[in-house]
Amino acid sequence: MASIPDLNDYYYFVQSVDHGGFSATGRALDIPKSTLSRRVIALESRLGVRLIERTSRRFVLTDVGREFYRHAQAMLIEAEAAEETVNRRLSEPSGMVRVTCSMGMAGSLADPLTRFLAAHPKVNLVQMTTNRYVDLVEEGFDIGIRGHSQPLPDSDLVQRRLTPTVWHAFAAPAHLDREGTPERPQDLANYAAVALGTRSDEAAWQCYAEDGEHVVVPFVPRLRSNDLETLKTAAIAGLGLVSLPAYVAKEDVSEGRLKRVLPGWVTQSTAEITLLTPSRRGQLPSVRALIDFLVAEYPHIVSGV
Repeated sequence: MASIPDLNDYYYFVQSVDHGGFSATGRALDIPKSTLSRRVIALESRLGVRLIERTSRRFVLTDVGREFYRHAQAMLIEAEAAEETVNRRLSEPSGMVRVTCSMGMAGSLADPLTRFLAAHPKVNLVQMTTNRYVDLVEEGFDIGIRGHSQPLPDSDLVQRRLTPTVWHAFAAPAHLDREGTPERPQDLANYAAVALGTRSDEAAWQCYAEDGEHVVVPFVPRLRSNDLETLKTAAIAGLGLVSLPAYVAKEDVSEGRLKRVLPGWVTQSTAEITLLTPSRRGQLPSVRALIDFLVAEYPHIVSGV
């Protein structure tokens, strides 16, 4: 039976590589250089390979040493994560958590965040709602929540997909009583509408059926805005039809202020909500608890109408 690896040897090896030699590692860890050298030699002996080519002037990984280093580093990270899992269970979440989201998402988060704080009395929360780009690292936020229809740009941020979200067309019942109800996407050309965004190029309905049919219907918006709440308010006031995420209109539909039109169609082909964090490692229990809470809650938050 194969012997069980000694994680201490793996740790000393990885640290020696990260610091570029035994002398620098000994100073960083406050242990004798000879101890590090002896442990790495013992590791090489057990494995039967040379991991590091070392002389008085050189400290270079061999080919197999580079491959071993990647796996050893990953093993240490997983060992740390295993201990963090236990520590999180033993440590009650407390302290400050900073969250940012778009203005359109803020309303749907109000109740869940309130319930989270009620369940974790030692946690304090700062929420910033804005439609501008927020640099989580530069501005000191623990969590960012973003809705998007295109892939987010590559970055050092950790991305965790929370849930897909569907968009539908809505209108005020009184507006439909006055103007009639569209029966197919092409009918939208005859209806006033409001549009998301502030660009001056031509706006268009993008309608998708379950079978993949795609219909594009250009229109001139009565109102353009990058704020979903403003667009929803305009539609309720009778300014025209609007495309909204289902969860944004859910309460207004249930209370009769809005009505979904074209029930067999959606108005975004792909849309989803993603949670962003600067790093998985070193997260405080309060941050981890809120992440776990949002992962569990978001499918219910965005459930459609």
